[in-house]
Order: sequence, then C-alpha cells, then structure tokens
Amino acid sequence: MMTTENQATPSSEAAAAAPSPGLSSADPATMSAIVQDRYGSADVLRLDTVARPVVGADEVLVEVHAAGVDRGTWHLMTGLPYLIRLVGYGLTAPKQPIPGLDVAGRVIEIGADVTRFAPGDEVFGIANGSFAEFATASQDKLAPKPNNVDFDEAAVSAVSGITALQALTDVGHLRSGQRVLVLGASGGVGTFAVQLAKALGAEVTGVAGTTKQELVRSIGADHVIDYTRSDFADGRHRYDLILDIGGRSAISRLRRALTPEGTLVIVGGEDGNRFTGGAGRQLRAMMLSPFVAQRLTTFVSTEHHSFMERLADHMGSGRVRASIGQRFALADTAEAMRQMEQGRIAGKNAIIVRPPGTAAGS
Repeated sequence: MMTTENQATPSSEAAAAAPSPGLSSADPATMSAIVQDRYGSADVLRLDTVARPVVGADEVLVEVHAAGVDRGTWHLMTGLPYLIRLVGYGLTAPKQPIPGLDVAGRVIEIGADVTRFAPGDEVFGIANGSFAEFATASQDKLAPKPNNVDFDEAAVSAVSGITALQALTDVGHLRSGQRVLVLGASGGVGTFAVQLAKALGAEVTGVAGTTKQELVRSIGADHVIDYTRSDFADGRHRYDLILDIGGRSAISRLRRALTPEGTLVIVGGEDGNRFTGGAGRQLRAMMLSPFVAQRLTTFVSTEHHSFMERLADHMGSGRVRASIGQRFALADTAEAMRQMEQGRIAGKNAIIVRPPGTAAGS
C-alpha cells in the first residue's frame, strides 16, 4: 500500500534505522555504490564495490548520508530522450557509471582550490554519483545544510527545490497576491513549488491525482484539483502564473487557464518522444510567445549554490519542508527507482546510505 508523503512503511523505516546492507569497511580505498554499465530500466542497477572517487581541485569529497531519487537521474539511467546522449552523457553507455544527483552528507576532504568548505561541514546539493558511500561534488553545487533539517530531507531537496524556486521567481517573476496553478503538485518539484509559492505570498491551486489530494492540501495549497474528475482549463478560473511540471497538456489548453497577460512556465515534460522528450512542446511555446500577450516560456535549472542557499533559508525557517514518500537502503535503490518509473510515489524517495548514528565506514 502506498504511504502518504511523510509516512513510511515498516520496511522503509527499517532502512532508515539500520545500516545499509553491503556498506564496505575493510578497504579505505573502496566503497559500496550503485552502478550501471548500460542504459535501461531500474534493472540495470546493481550494488558493487568500486574505487572511492578522487577529488578535483575545486571539488569536495562528501561522506554520503542520504541521496534523493529524481526524474533527471531516471533520464540519465535510461538514456532517454536520446538527445541527452548527444549532449555528452555517453552515446551507448553512461559516462558516469554511478547514478544519483541529490546528496546530503559531511565533507571529509577538499580539493586544493576549495574555499567554501572544510572537512566536517554538513552539506547538501548536487553530486557526481550520489548513490554511493562517498561522492565528489563541485564546491559551487553545494550549500551548508540547515542545522534543523535532517540529512534525508536535505538529500531530496536540491534538484527539485532549486528548480521550483527558479521557476517561480527568476523565470515566473511571482509577486505576492498572485494566483498560481501548479500542475504536478504532488511530485518532487511540485511539492516544493506549492510551499515556496505560499511562502512568497501567492494563492496556490495544486493539481494532482485522487490518491494524492490530501498530500497537496497538507503542504499548504489553498485549492486542490483532482485531474481525474475536473478540468483546470474549464474557464471557471484563470491564473497569473502556471507551472506545468512534467505535463503533456497542449499549449492552447494551458493558455485557456491563464489570465490575458499571465505567464506559463513549462518545467520539464514527459510527452513520450524518445528523441527529444518534452523539448518540442517547450519550443512551440517559446515560438508562440512573441505573438501573444501571455508570456510562454521554459528554462533549464541552474545548478549553483546561490539558489541552494536561498532554498536553505526557506527550509531552515520551517516554511518549506521536503516531502519524502519512502526511504530505502542503498541496496534497494533499484526498487526506489521503479516506484518513480511507475508513478507510485508522492514527493521524492530517499536513499539512506548512512543511517543516523552510523559511524563512517561501518
């Protein structure tokens, strides 16, 4: 049975409370990690013992406490759409054999040019292969973890949280008092978008499926639409800003729900096109935008610590909290990915690499 956002099944609670099976301890030069040597479904993932990564001059080595499962990692795992292979991630197999982007943990080593962190600092952000005991990360893609935020919450926050923040503020130019519609409000980016929009003074309507309505209400949405029963574009309500997160709705339909001079921000897209993904719909929106009063746009999230620090301020204040569907041990990462593939989670799944109280290397 599915759990709600901040609940966990007995099996997932056990993963969070007990050491992850397979963690290496004998050889300090090696570590346990999830690896893949080909593109494919979650079945290509396996737990293995590999060499511990070496830090570059502007990188830090993070002792990973937890990692997050996000849609971007799924795309890199599957190699879909094919466009991502052409832009440098590997034509026939992934160049990065250890998947995982979202990370939270403790700095244990720094490169020669690192000035922002020191060993012992607790951080969160985006790493190079976070489904592992240790991962390297550019110092520019990490921020200090708020003291009152647990590692598992921090670990699922960076990728989705900064995407939602940029979509609302830097791209959507949200102003207090505006009406915001969040399509995909129960997902990773969506749960952050709902909370951030509320924190910024908006009136928020979230769109989600029947089983996820209560979650969207619980994180602060003023109104919730069940897309299986109601049409957000029926003309009864119009919105100043729409965030379409991973959607498939036609541009014309989205425009019907916008105010005459409203803004549409397309955040990703899963239109089933194996070659370009949602890029076609995004391109059509931008091509149409100069000819209409409404602003139709999209963006690629910028992975920089400045956005993570802004997000950390919201999280540290308690205005925004990560929504965790379930927690999994490192060895069970493939199952966490399958759940995301099948749309069975709300919020984001967390991979607990080093449970609370577990010493390094144990």
